[in-house]
Amino acid sequence: MIRYTKFFITFLLAVIALGARSQSTTSSPYSRYGLGDINAGVLPQNAAMGGISTATNLIGGFSSINPLNPASYGSIYITTIDVGLFANRLSLSQTGQTGGSNGNFGLSHITFAVPVTKHSALSFGLLPYSQLGYNYKQTLNRGFGTASPADTNMVNYVYSGEGGLSKAYLGYGIKLFKHLSIGANVSYIFGQLKHTQTTEFPQLASALNTSIEDNNSISGLNYDYGVQYIMDFSLKRHLVLGYSASASSQLNSQSSYIVSQYTFDQNGVANLPIDSLINQQSAKTKIQLPQINHFGISYQNDDKFLIGADYTIGKWSNLTIGGTNQGLVDSKTLRVGGQYIPNIDAVGNYWSTIEYRLGLVLDQTYLNVNNPTGGGLTNIKSQAVTFGLGLRLRPYYQNIFYKINVSGEVGQRGTLSNGLVKENYFTLRLGFMINDRWFQKIKFD
Repeated sequence: MIRYTKFFITFLLAVIALGARSQSTTSSPYSRYGLGDINAGVLPQNAAMGGISTATNLIGGFSSINPLNPASYGSIYITTIDVGLFANRLSLSQTGQTGGSNGNFGLSHITFAVPVTKHSALSFGLLPYSQLGYNYKQTLNRGFGTASPADTNMVNYVYSGEGGLSKAYLGYGIKLFKHLSIGANVSYIFGQLKHTQTTEFPQLASALNTSIEDNNSISGLNYDYGVQYIMDFSLKRHLVLGYSASASSQLNSQSSYIVSQYTFDQNGVANLPIDSLINQQSAKTKIQLPQINHFGISYQNDDKFLIGADYTIGKWSNLTIGGTNQGLVDSKTLRVGGQYIPNIDAVGNYWSTIEYRLGLVLDQTYLNVNNPTGGGLTNIKSQAVTFGLGLRLRPYYQNIFYKINVSGEVGQRGTLSNGLVKENYFTLRLGFMINDRWFQKIKFD
């Protein structure tokens, strides 16, 4: 009973910690579109291999939680806990503009998996679904021409956003036959997205500046399902074919709209709002999420290597908020990667037991952005190289072990063409994974 109590108290505290977070975990101007930057939904061990997940289950022969394809739960044979942190650094550049950089750090995920029968398991946890965070300024004079810093006709138009959505899930996967596994997740997506637009007259101390705040509170259920077909060539060699999808479901949305006025003091610091011209809460509306399909293949020798590839199609052109299409396009993502273990049974050489991982991500995103210089729309693409390590912590006995999974991702998104912004980023993920025999009766001979 004590173990059960500790287990659920740990989960409850993690939910409170993640659910209460209000800080933005991204600083990308591209996060202003749609629902923000959508999280891939993979843990560090998969992220280090380019994010391949659709056709993976036991990584290196050991239980590993894979929420992206709940069919993988059918291969979990021991209680597994995975908690993680992340840190990222983002640098922005634009033709004719001085680039800037920002960093973020926080708790990224907490997941659990518990075997129910010999060939099925229950998994639950909390993951980020999307992140919103941006801030940029456009300076003009009141005649909408260029303005100098000393120009009393200077007007600053400041656009910013913050917030994010989290995803609490509960899933079950089962191996129906020797080679076929199926599974499903039910998820509760919740959080807030806030967009703010201000019009400021910084050189006119007595001028009234205007702030428009649109705060959107979002919640609702989403569903994931998946299947894996496992072909065994020997006890340790396997080929896995996988498919999973996130269903096109509806979320509830309610927004508040506030227009207020404020002034600057003599030091250029904004004073508290003088009044609110508009403060209203709209009726509840619906957000129609897109169908997202994942296809994957992997080949693994449990003690030596794993290689695989995923291809994802997201129908983001169907995303609507309050019945209004968001003008996105369908995304297409290719992920390839794998891992290699020199000698998993090495006794005197710890470096030979490490899982070395590498991957590649090529993404045609759902963003179709207006060109500031004119000439139509540009589809935003991104590419990244991933790498990482799986570090087992000794002692290791009777399939009970502790592991640290480290992954890094170096990539870029966007372009300098047509006056757009190019992002260069580095993301570091750190996961602490436990495989232990919880909830099992101890037998004495």
